[in-house]
Amino acid sequence: MKFPVLAITLDLDDTLWPFAPIGARIDQVLFDWMREHSPATAAMYPVAAMRELRERSFRDNPHLHFDLSALRRLTIQEALENSGASLDLLEPAYEVFYAARNQVECYPDALDALARIAARVPVAALSNGNADLERIGLAHHFSFQLGAREHGAAKPEASIFHAACDRLDVAPAQVLHVGDHVEMDVAGAMAAGLRGCWINREAATWNHPQLQPDLQFDTLTGLADWLDANLDAADADESRST
Repeated sequence: MKFPVLAITLDLDDTLWPFAPIGARIDQVLFDWMREHSPATAAMYPVAAMRELRERSFRDNPHLHFDLSALRRLTIQEALENSGASLDLLEPAYEVFYAARNQVECYPDALDALARIAARVPVAALSNGNADLERIGLAHHFSFQLGAREHGAAKPEASIFHAACDRLDVAPAQVLHVGDHVEMDVAGAMAAGLRGCWINREAATWNHPQLQPDLQFDTLTGLADWLDANLDAADADESRST
């Protein structure tokens, strides 16, 4: 399928890098830090218990689902309070978490493909997560990063997609959103008037009842190849018409 793409919005977690190993490392790093700085908290909240507390905080605070940093601080605060620890440890503990959260290992195809894509069209990071591209060292590939926390609403809300299009100064119909999640990324973007590209690394089955993705690839390299071919063909058509 060929269609005009003047800009791309790109999901981060599970699109550029897998989140599962990050999540496991975060849990262990935070537990190890608590064991050193607040043994009572570590004893009350080993890794599994802290995970349960975090999941409960998420369920109990739907008004904060767009702000994963606030939810993480809330979880740490509750763990400290319940274990009788000083709340002076809250920000140091959060910083330990956040440093670990930004230690990412990209998929093997991702960095080369991202560089190729960014050389062709402007790319904006559009994420519900709280990764920091400056800390990670990838910000130079992006026009900007727009997170759910910054915007005040999370994907699949149409407003966050439209805000990214406004900052790109490109009409939604000419923006391609790229991500791994059927609902939050592809269906959300298409419902907001953008094109949708599904990065399906796990050979999953598309399960949306009404929509089909405009594009589907198992790596970002597939998207980079398609973009090169699509834009080169458009350039050739323009040359023939002039």
